[in-house]
Amino acid sequence: MDFYHLPLSAPCQAVRLVAKALKLHLNLKELDLLSGEHLKPEFLKINPQHTIPTLVDNDFVLWESRAILTYLCEKYGQNDGLYPKDPKKRAMVNQRLYFDMGTLYQRFSEAFYPVMMEGKELNPEKVQKLDEALEFLETFLDKTAFAAGDKLTVADLSLLASITTIDVTAAHDLSKYANIQRWYGQLKESVAGHEEICVEGAHKFREAFNAISK
Repeated sequence: MDFYHLPLSAPCQAVRLVAKALKLHLNLKELDLLSGEHLKPEFLKINPQHTIPTLVDNDFVLWESRAILTYLCEKYGQNDGLYPKDPKKRAMVNQRLYFDMGTLYQRFSEAFYPVMMEGKELNPEKVQKLDEALEFLETFLDKTAFAAGDKLTVADLSLLASITTIDVTAAHDLSKYANIQRWYGQLKESVAGHEEICVEGAHKFREAFNAISK
């Protein structure tokens, strides 16, 4: 499978974590968005929306990281551990994935992308909205050991990539969130590939855009 990605992207990192958990080989194809590689005709033929991550599995093409995560689990998972088949359990996993995409990572990007990429001042109201999203996650983790229940799922892996970026790239203070700290500490130790994929990628994100903003 060809996987078009950028190492510093949390959504791309999440897919790589899931592939590693499923013992799948991805043929990594890095795209340099800053030089416009994603806008070249050869990539537009693959993905006219020109977004990453993009997965090419033989004649099947899929983009949007959370869609890719669930596709990989459904097609290649030896069991339903990461993406349960039970309708209620699956619905909860899906909800957490949508929360990650539409609330948590969205609010991180709204707060920190202008600072990192455009050199703007940090907007306290945007940071407050990010903190509100973190409070939501803190509440989720007050009821269960993992993001969507009592077992690790793709929701945890997606959220782990986001939280690592918020922590390492933005150096945002997570110390006041005891449940997130407990969950984050556990996953940092137990999730295969976290250091090499998420932590190293988050450092690259920080270094790349610090340089641009100067």
